[in-house]
Amino acid sequence: MATLSLAAILAENARRRPTKTALVEGDLRLTFAEVWRSALAQAGALVGLGVRPGDRVALMAPNTAEFPHAYYAIAAAGGVVVPVHLLLSASEVEHVLKDSDATLLLCHPAQAGTGAAAARALGVRTVTLGAEFEQLAAAAEPLPAYVTRDADDPAVVFYTSGTTGVPKGAVLSHFNLVMNATVNAFDANDIRPDDIALGALPLFHAFGQTVSLNSTWRAGATLVLLPRFDAARAIELMVKEDVNTFHGVPTMYVALAAAAADAGALPELRICISGGASLPVAVLERFEAAFGARIYEGYGLSETSPTASVNQPLFGTKAGTIGHPLWGVDVEIARADVEGRVELLPTGELGEVVIRGHNVFSGYLGRPEATAEAVVDGWFRTGDLGTKDDEGFLYIVDRKKDVIIRGGYNVYPREVEEVLMRHPAVAQVAVIGLPDELHGEEVCAVVVRAGDASAEATDITDWSKEHLGRHKYPRRVEFTDAMPLGPSMKVLKRELRARYTA
Repeated sequence: MATLSLAAILAENARRRPTKTALVEGDLRLTFAEVWRSALAQAGALVGLGVRPGDRVALMAPNTAEFPHAYYAIAAAGGVVVPVHLLLSASEVEHVLKDSDATLLLCHPAQAGTGAAAARALGVRTVTLGAEFEQLAAAAEPLPAYVTRDADDPAVVFYTSGTTGVPKGAVLSHFNLVMNATVNAFDANDIRPDDIALGALPLFHAFGQTVSLNSTWRAGATLVLLPRFDAARAIELMVKEDVNTFHGVPTMYVALAAAAADAGALPELRICISGGASLPVAVLERFEAAFGARIYEGYGLSETSPTASVNQPLFGTKAGTIGHPLWGVDVEIARADVEGRVELLPTGELGEVVIRGHNVFSGYLGRPEATAEAVVDGWFRTGDLGTKDDEGFLYIVDRKKDVIIRGGYNVYPREVEEVLMRHPAVAQVAVIGLPDELHGEEVCAVVVRAGDASAEATDITDWSKEHLGRHKYPRRVEFTDAMPLGPSMKVLKRELRARYTA
């Protein structure tokens, strides 16, 4: 039986590059050997607390040094990490703890109010990261090495942001996560040991965890943590620490492009990766012009470890696409309206994006029916609509559920958003369908104005008429100061729909 542990990513660096700087947070600078020593001591403390191989340990922490230490400590002890989103309410945290059957919560002091309250309600033991956990680690016998795990054993359970009903736990194996980190580092991109990456994406989320933490360390590179994203602060920190690699979601690229004009100096970026949501081409162009760096847009889901497809230097890049599938992964387009089997479509046709490969999860924790619905004929059905062109580039058109049907015509919000992002008064836009007696649904654009722009709804609508088909342009335009964002920085369209339907 092949064995493998996620903990090997850190353990091997401690063996191969012990004195290399692994982690920077503020004034704190730690080598790979130091981080690994700390993780083994904390793993000893976890074993002392009764954590046995396969036990699920919840981890609730921001992007501070405590997160990677605890993350690899849980893996080293043979436990399963259950990362907890920091924006959840106490009752939502309770759901994650209860559903995952977590035996312990490791909680950062900043999250203690919400996390500890949820754990208390369920009788789950809480250990506070920082002083309390360090005391336990100092008193414990450090593990001599990480605990042996089978390659297919669970390593992490990600709770998907629940666009449909209650969040479900996607179970990812050591094999899933080690492979995704490895092919991200060495096949999709040329990540080098002397690279320095900014860790601004939340590490509790699949994108930040795999791409920022695991892939960076898989390549032996340095991770600089930024606990709270602020564009001006991020630029300053990247310049100060010689950061050449940035991973972000579209909202971060919007903010960085705007902040670049006022910055005293800009970092020299070699690799910029975007994911988490579709990156409007206008934002890509704005950022690339400001920073003189190319963005490689990719796509993935918690259920696919997460990366499935990305623009890769090897294949060339194409703005507005998610590039080509990752090494060892197939991404195809299937008929969206066929249930129970996967019927692949020819090049150029619109359908549901389906994925198979080493990145596809083991299933939803304790939900065999949901798993059987999601994984059909060996393919994971994403619920996203897309196409593939004759060069093999993949395009995401929209979520199956977000498509607006106006008067019998399909309107894809992503397409309308791409056009509206080119309006000079628009800093950010989300397009949603609202109930309409006459047309079934009406197209509504929710806009965050750019800077001191004073555009009115009629200006946006009139401009849209010139650039969009008659069934596509937004009849209704609403203005807001800020979009409601989920824990992974995605715009929560369900919240906008609820707000503007009312």
